[in-house]
Amino acid sequence: MAHIDYLIIVLYLVAVTGAGLWFRRRAAASLESYFLGGKSLHWSLLAASGAVSNFDIAGTAWMVSVLYVLGMQSWWHHWMWGVALPAFGLAFMARWVRRSKVLTAAEWMVTRFGSGRGGRAARYAYALMAVITQAAFIGYAFQGIGKFAAIYLPLDQLAGFLPVSAAWLAEHQAAILATVILGITTLYVVLGGLYSVVVTDLIQTVILTCGALAIMAIAYSTLSAEVIAERVPAAFVRVVPDWRLDHLAGTDHAAYEMFGLLTLAWIVKGLLMNAGGPAQMYDFQRYLAAASVRDACKLAAAWPFFLVVRWGMVAAITLLALCGVVSVSDPETIMPAVLQEILPIGVRGLVIAGLLAAFMSTFSSTVNSGAAFIVRDLWQPIFRPDAGEAQLVRSSYIATVGIVVAGVVIGTQAESIGTIWSWIMMALGAGVIVPNVLRWYWERLNGWGYAAGIAGGMLLAVIVLVFPGLPVYVTFPLICAGSFAGCIVVALVTAPTDTATLSRFHASVRPFGAWRVAGRQQSGPKSGGSATESPRRAVLNTAVAVIGLTCLYLGPMYLVGHWHLRAGLCLAGVVATVVVLYATWYRHLPAAEQEKGRDPSPLDPEL
Repeated sequence: MAHIDYLIIVLYLVAVTGAGLWFRRRAAASLESYFLGGKSLHWSLLAASGAVSNFDIAGTAWMVSVLYVLGMQSWWHHWMWGVALPAFGLAFMARWVRRSKVLTAAEWMVTRFGSGRGGRAARYAYALMAVITQAAFIGYAFQGIGKFAAIYLPLDQLAGFLPVSAAWLAEHQAAILATVILGITTLYVVLGGLYSVVVTDLIQTVILTCGALAIMAIAYSTLSAEVIAERVPAAFVRVVPDWRLDHLAGTDHAAYEMFGLLTLAWIVKGLLMNAGGPAQMYDFQRYLAAASVRDACKLAAAWPFFLVVRWGMVAAITLLALCGVVSVSDPETIMPAVLQEILPIGVRGLVIAGLLAAFMSTFSSTVNSGAAFIVRDLWQPIFRPDAGEAQLVRSSYIATVGIVVAGVVIGTQAESIGTIWSWIMMALGAGVIVPNVLRWYWERLNGWGYAAGIAGGMLLAVIVLVFPGLPVYVTFPLICAGSFAGCIVVALVTAPTDTATLSRFHASVRPFGAWRVAGRQQSGPKSGGSATESPRRAVLNTAVAVIGLTCLYLGPMYLVGHWHLRAGLCLAGVVATVVVLYATWYRHLPAAEQEKGRDPSPLDPEL
């Protein structure tokens, strides 16, 4: 890279670190300020922050690799990480989460299962699962940023200035660079909490959008429709999944051969995951940080629009690779190799800074929410129940550094981005997905049952590591079945959650499902016309939003490839979705004044 490219990157790193210093005093005011920004951040900022937190280097490199191998059918692969989560969020889940009025997703367990031993067991189980998952995600990010940075920042040139050989630097440069970048990002997260995360995410959104649009424009102008038709397989544009991909048999991608079964597993995983609410990551935190229930719903709807350029950029990079711009043996290195080849001086620095922004935003959100679980749900209730705000914030600094160190250790042991991503999503995710669904819809699930399901699922996910050759469509249902059995059996042989706790929870959150307590209590505070959201309307809005999301994400991918008719149909689908949702969803949102204001503590008996 040229000196101007390095200068742009350095200026960016200085800017985000400065943001952490700027917001240090404001974030240290209280634990709510540190982790939820005092619930004073605008919903559009939270939507942009949540979206760009999903726009990470490792994930984008993985998206490029699966699109390269599977074509547009790779869309179904993304269901395994809950690509349709915004649809469930805007339809009903954002309301439920924001009404919970807690600081972390694990603290939510107390509102659902009570503050007795069963509720505490559920809270500790969830927090432990969340910390393990967050550490695994940090390891996943470590793998991705290392591979990315090593192409642009070869450390062997520094051998003359360091007491090590050029060969040693070349062998370990990915790990060294990943450690340095993680260290810088950890600094501004420790200093500024969610304030610095959201504000730097806004900076990163602007940089990322500019960089992604530049890549899309270069690909569109460089590759004509004729060149793409000649060099890209005709089957690339098909979205309807094939039952079997025989051409992958015996190749490095043979795991995708039984594509139909894999697609079924991915879709079921995605539906269950989304129906169980936001996962233990930063998405739950963004909903909780909204100023009101109405704002939480609006940020869920705005979230995917900030990600549109990511999908177009992924298609642009993949098409450039398929048309012969670069030749690589590892699909996970396609993205940095293509960017190194096609970007002019200056633009390259902007794009690299943007992708560093993507990494740092995802990493910072992961670390911030992971530290919240450690401090609020493990350290404080078990060891320091009377800790003051200053002590809790200082403990958050230590927890932040600790979870980063654990993630780095995991990252050094992983073989590839895809390996750790698949285990997180389809093994560890399968182990916790059933308890997370049952907690919202089945009244009889108690804290002991939830804790048993989580513990059993995590144990089975770890056992899967011993049998790496088993396909996902075998391990996923087995892990889900084991977790489900643990939930049901333990819940039924232990005492149910007391009626008072269930009544308070249902009156406040107002979920639908198998809730007998709803018939034994008076209607809670009104929101949109009823104490409980209409299940029919929620299902309708979810289905419509899923269709809209699919069109929104695939549209720019088709546009970059000069498939204009398909892109136009996707645009029409998005417009139709917006029109329908305005009538069936937006007009039924609660007024801002109805559910806005200071939230009581979730441990308050008057909740």
